[in-house]
Parts: sequence; C-alpha cells; structure tokens
Amino acid sequence: MDRRRLRSIFDEVAELYDRARPTYPGALFDDLLRLAPGPRLLEIGCGTGKATAALAARGYDVTCVELGEGLAAVARRTVPQARVLTADFETWQPDAEFDAVAAFTAFHWLDPDTRYERAARVLRPGGALAVAETHHVLAPDGDPFFAAVQEDYDAVDPSPDNRPPPPPEEIADLTGAFDASGRFEPAQARRYIWDVTYTADEYIALLDTYSGHRALSEPKRRRLYDRIRTRIGNKTVRKTYLATLTVASKKA
Repeated sequence: MDRRRLRSIFDEVAELYDRARPTYPGALFDDLLRLAPGPRLLEIGCGTGKATAALAARGYDVTCVELGEGLAAVARRTVPQARVLTADFETWQPDAEFDAVAAFTAFHWLDPDTRYERAARVLRPGGALAVAETHHVLAPDGDPFFAAVQEDYDAVDPSPDNRPPPPPEEIADLTGAFDASGRFEPAQARRYIWDVTYTADEYIALLDTYSGHRALSEPKRRRLYDRIRTRIGNKTVRKTYLATLTVASKKA
C-alpha cells in the first residue's frame, strides 16, 4: 500500500489504538514545554489524543488536525478541552498562526517534499516546530523474543524487511532534515528510552494497530498472530521504545 492509504488505516481500529498504544514519557513533554512554550499549539495527526492530554495538562491551548473520523471522535471524548478538527493537514487552511506545531509519530506520514514547508506556513515568525518519532529498538540486554519471532514473520510473509529491531544508537534524530528544509533555525534534539511489558493478548492487540500488520491479508494476519501468541505462551515480552524529540524555531 502507498503512504496515503497506510496513513488512513489506523481509523479502522480507533478504539483498539487508544487502548493498546503506549503514551510518551513525561520528560518529553516537559522538554517540549521548555523548547516550544506556546501557548497556541497545533498538533498534526493527534490520533486518539495520546499526546494531546499531556499537552493540555501542561497549559497548551491545543488545536488538533486529525485525518481519521474515528480517531478524532475518540480524541474529542478523551481530551474535551482540545479543539479537534477532522481534516487533512496537507490541504487544511488555518484561520490563524500558531506559536508551536507538534507531531507525535505522525510527521512521517506527510509528503516528505512539503511537510516542513507546510508546518512553517502555519507558524508565527519565531514559532517552533516539534516532531516526536517513536522507534522499536533492541538494546544488548533487550528481550531475545524479538530476534526469535522473525521466524514467524518469515514463515507467514517472507520479506527482507523481516529482521530484529535496530540498536538504539542506530536511530538518528531529525536535526539534519530540519536544517535541510531551510525554514528553521538550528534544531535541538532529545532522546528517551523506556520499556513496556506485554502479555500475549496485549502484544497481539498492539500489533493489530500497526499499519504494516493491518495491510496483511486477513488470513495471513491471523496466522501470524496465532504463531506469535503460541511463541509467547503464558510469559510476557518486554518491548523497548526510543522516542526522539526534535525542535526548531521558524526563521524570521
């Protein structure tokens, strides 16, 4: 599937997405508040409001632009103090400029040729763009399950992409991309790493919110999940997440 189809696939499982997806470390939002103080903040692709609630709790006046009707409905329910619009950010026309624009694991779904330009357009002079990206990584002391489970992916849907997660040090932040856009001052970056433990049912629910898994045919997806559930059994898996936060001010 192409980018535009994949980015809309989450709306099929909005309630599951809200239950299964983890939130972000509190330190990330504390750093964001220092680097992009607001108060008027536009969130691109808020999903079900995983980050929106933390933004509102820190005093931001949040407007969200969310592509999916189902996702936006959940966000309105869970963060009623935010203004949640159902629209495509790539064609949406704002009625005012913002002090900050933020995207949490959503910026990569925008057109790479125009995303920095579009974000800059809705910012006031000196306003800040903040992009948080989440990655699954495997540290040296990480759970060996994530190397072993590649056997199940190879059995169901063979692909060169079936490989264990990278180590944390291989994940780069977005400072280079910010600088290359030509629209922002030199960017600052922060990194956060944390673990989440899942039962078999919890982990399968999480997988069922990922675009790559949703894009599999139903028989393949069910066969893969059956194999993974058997592999986990009555144990748990420990997944290591790495979030990068990159922030820069718009050039005057």
